[in-house]
Amino acid sequence: MSVKGILIPIGGNEDKGIETSEIYHLEFIQEGILSRVVKESGGIEASIIIIPTASSIPEEVGENYLQAFGKLGCTNLFVMDIRERSQSEDPENIRRIQEADCVMFSGGNQSNITREIGGTTLHRIMLERYENEKFVIAGTSAGAMCMSKEMITGGGIKEAFTKGATGMGKGMSFIPDLIIDSHFIRRGRFGRLAEAVAKFPKIIGIGLAEDTGLIIKNGDTFEVVGSGMVIVFNARKAKHNNRKSVPKGSPMSLTNLKTHILANGDRFNIKKKKVRVSPLGISVTDAQSL
Repeated sequence: MSVKGILIPIGGNEDKGIETSEIYHLEFIQEGILSRVVKESGGIEASIIIIPTASSIPEEVGENYLQAFGKLGCTNLFVMDIRERSQSEDPENIRRIQEADCVMFSGGNQSNITREIGGTTLHRIMLERYENEKFVIAGTSAGAMCMSKEMITGGGIKEAFTKGATGMGKGMSFIPDLIIDSHFIRRGRFGRLAEAVAKFPKIIGIGLAEDTGLIIKNGDTFEVVGSGMVIVFNARKAKHNNRKSVPKGSPMSLTNLKTHILANGDRFNIKKKKVRVSPLGISVTDAQSL
């Protein structure tokens, strides 16, 4: 069955951080990508629900998105500030999700999202609407990473590809065929995404740079949008993967890891594992309007 909804995971872009730790940063989407979220949701009349559950400063993050979407002309906006699991069963919140055109998950800690929303009625409705309607689920940083079935929860070190350095958990399962990591270039997360695909070699790894995202349609193809790069890891045909044989904390090796570096306008077929690059000379604006 072809999925009718649209996923828009974004690599994040720290804009007004008040601490160096990820949990305390405000995540802000540059207007180019944010305008694409609005376009895919049906335009400025669309009903957009902002969910800052991942953040430790949800009120500030929610206000930040209200202002950002407001600059694009959107007025049908609502911040659903879910801090307890019981709120994901609240009839009013359920009604709003049933009527919305788009939900936007903020950055912060992706485990907050799965803990407070995963497996609830709210989550079930999102999944059902995503599968059967043109319903948009967007998210930045933690909000992007939670979209996977096998979700990176944290960890990883820049200097080595080490067994056990990457924490894994169950995500929201909007896209079971991908494992998504964010802030990929700036934070040197090559090793942790590599360990994730070494553990789950049949799943494609996606490393999103900041101010960069994917428009995933039909659950099987995506287009790259934004100013940065997207790294794609495919370990399905790895010739050597010693993750199972080495002890925890040991350096690992993985050979024949197929890697793509994609930019704005490039496309990737998740099912067929095939790339289609954008025409030569295309601009960021042109690619966003294709």
